[in-house]
Amino acid sequence: MNLTRQQLFSDIRQYIALFFGLICYAVGWTAFMLPYGVTLGGVTGIAALLDFATEGSSFHIPIQLTYFVLNSILLIFALRILGWKFCTKTIFGVVMLTLLLQIGKDIMGGLENPFLLGEGENFMSCVLGACLCGLGLGICFVNGGSTGGTDIIAAIINKYRDISFGTMVMLSDLVIIACNYLVFHDIRRVLFGYVALFIMSVVLDYYINTTRQSVQLFIISHNKHEEIAEFITQQGHRGVTVLNAMGWYSKNEHDVLFVLARKRESSYLLSGIKQIDPEAFVSMAYVKGVYGNGFDRIKAKAKEKKSEKA
Repeated sequence: MNLTRQQLFSDIRQYIALFFGLICYAVGWTAFMLPYGVTLGGVTGIAALLDFATEGSSFHIPIQLTYFVLNSILLIFALRILGWKFCTKTIFGVVMLTLLLQIGKDIMGGLENPFLLGEGENFMSCVLGACLCGLGLGICFVNGGSTGGTDIIAAIINKYRDISFGTMVMLSDLVIIACNYLVFHDIRRVLFGYVALFIMSVVLDYYINTTRQSVQLFIISHNKHEEIAEFITQQGHRGVTVLNAMGWYSKNEHDVLFVLARKRESSYLLSGIKQIDPEAFVSMAYVKGVYGNGFDRIKAKAKEKKSEKA
């Protein structure tokens, strides 16, 4: 019962975080990208190009309509590969972002001056918009969802290959941004799009790597190492390895606790250790990657051994 309730609260927190990430992404597009004619890649970029190309005509295709239709097609293919858990959150992301894009366009359309940074500030708009879009995508990915489009393709490849989300998004969006020239015949807009894509990818990878960053702790407590180990395993929900060691100066043998945890969990663990034994000696270091149960999964394929010739 407690596990079910804990899982329910965890899911609710994830969906709240997803919604906040989608708001960041929608604000980046509707407040900074679209008014200044700066376009990123992905399905949203394709939808924006169609919106720009058909604007003012009798056959105007709004960005939210193209975005929703193309993502619906991609989700059909993603269901089998990524599973219902990812796709459920992605469906939530697609539906909510469609509504948020519509709301954002309505709000910006109702303003007397839609250029929030002033006219001609295309570069600053692409910087701010890309930062918001990258942050929004990072929040969505970390919480197990996405905004759809090329994010789905990136998530599929990331499932089997250890390639960062930012790299995949960048590679899949280069051609789409280049298509800006076909609509605007302005090379500056293409360059602005590439700058925005680079900034978005950097912010996306930085947020994901920071959130997933891990730490390793070496803990020495002469009298209360067992209590600390119980606290870490029971309340910190992390494993503890006990290493037998000897102090060279005192020649006394004692146990050293070795712990791997997420960076976000380190404050809670350090606070608990201090409460149990204020005199405990703790060494903490950041590690680049931790793979295994409770952490990341190794995605590289194992190489087959070559058969030895007789």
